[in-house]
Amino acid sequence: MDTSHSPRMIASETTPLLPIEASKPKTPLPKLQIGTILTIQLAEAIASTSIFPYINQLIRELGVTGGDNAAVGYYAGIIESLFFAAQALTVLRWSRLSDRIGRKPVLVIGLSGACVSMLCFGLSTTFWNLVISRCVCGFLNGNIGVMKTMIGESMDSTNMAQAFALIPIVWSLGGFIGPLMGGMLARPQDHWPVLFANSFLGKYAYFLPCAVAACLFVLVLFIMTLFLEETLSTKRRPKLTSAALGVSSGKPLPQKPTADTSLRSLLTPTVVTPIVSYAMFAFLDISRRALVPLFYSTPIYLGGLGFDPSSIGSWLALFGIMDGVFKALFFAKLVDRLGPKRLFSVSVSSYVSLMVVLPVISWLARARGGVDYAVSFALLSQLVLSSICGMGFGTLLMIITASAPTKNALGTINGLAQTSASIARAIGPALTTSLFAASKVHNLLGGNAVFFILFILACALRWLGAAAR
Repeated sequence: MDTSHSPRMIASETTPLLPIEASKPKTPLPKLQIGTILTIQLAEAIASTSIFPYINQLIRELGVTGGDNAAVGYYAGIIESLFFAAQALTVLRWSRLSDRIGRKPVLVIGLSGACVSMLCFGLSTTFWNLVISRCVCGFLNGNIGVMKTMIGESMDSTNMAQAFALIPIVWSLGGFIGPLMGGMLARPQDHWPVLFANSFLGKYAYFLPCAVAACLFVLVLFIMTLFLEETLSTKRRPKLTSAALGVSSGKPLPQKPTADTSLRSLLTPTVVTPIVSYAMFAFLDISRRALVPLFYSTPIYLGGLGFDPSSIGSWLALFGIMDGVFKALFFAKLVDRLGPKRLFSVSVSSYVSLMVVLPVISWLARARGGVDYAVSFALLSQLVLSSICGMGFGTLLMIITASAPTKNALGTINGLAQTSASIARAIGPALTTSLFAASKVHNLLGGNAVFFILFILACALRWLGAAAR
């Protein structure tokens, strides 16, 4: 059959992921597939944030600080950073393994490891037990990179922005449910003594929220087994015949073996620049998330706002709501209007502005002797800037996906990106909070040295993003 007058585009492992093409109607999202992936992400977000309400109290009760409450935050920071540090060591290997054996098997390993580690965390009676459980969770969990890869493989250029916009929304939802669950179920014998008056929960007072998180992982594993379709083309079940794809010979489509894609061959400027941007943005984002609550709680005379925990929680909850709504309503539309790279530049520019606004808020609070309507208005502007800044992750995911030279390299590239981000997130909180303390203690740049340093780093990232166009 002569097909010279009716050319067809045949997808293969070496087909570019986002080819330049004429404008066309948006492809509907594969609701069951994307819904299953996001359910996995929701379970992980709930589990990872459920420990935040009680981790400080747990460390106090373990006696690791010797009664020094000022040292609790240090040990809690270690626990929170260990997951990212351990993940950084293995996430690339999991991503590359998913390029060989498929995405679903790696997700099964990650979810199973997270389930076991949560149970071990709840049964921990020493600080080192907590350390081991968090490290095990990080070592076995390469899911975030694999899930991003699956989303990229399940979408096309017309609906990718809509799909990636859902990721931070789901994480915001998990960040709301997780702490609520952890706070309610920790030490249940204190809240509901009639229901939970037994010696086991008396000895393991924080086991219940961990057990619920583990059960959630089991449920998600069941859902994934039933509904999640494999996206790696060499492993998924064929749904179309060769004739339907326009191949008359009956031979399988040509595919480039994963083993032929060496890691070194992928380290081109097109791939490396988005990954470096992702790592820098992850560092800036986690630094902001660690810095803002500390800024809120620091007394006014030291350059903070003097908020109590209840007020801090209220403002952070308000940010979570604003952030989720903002992304749901505007992210996909802004990507369509501005494009991923230009929107990323806008997001980083908002971070630059944020590092100017925070010292201004500090000055206002001191000048006005407290938090009044003017300071509150400035805080609202800070929340808006933070929401705009948060869109940078969605745009970077799109840029990283588009940078993959072939489909079979996407898992490895996402693994590289997640490794770099995990390293940044492991060092960001401790470094930034230490800089904040040093700025105040030594009055560096009027106590604002940490904001200046983050301002310079954000400007550098803004330049890097512009240079990558």
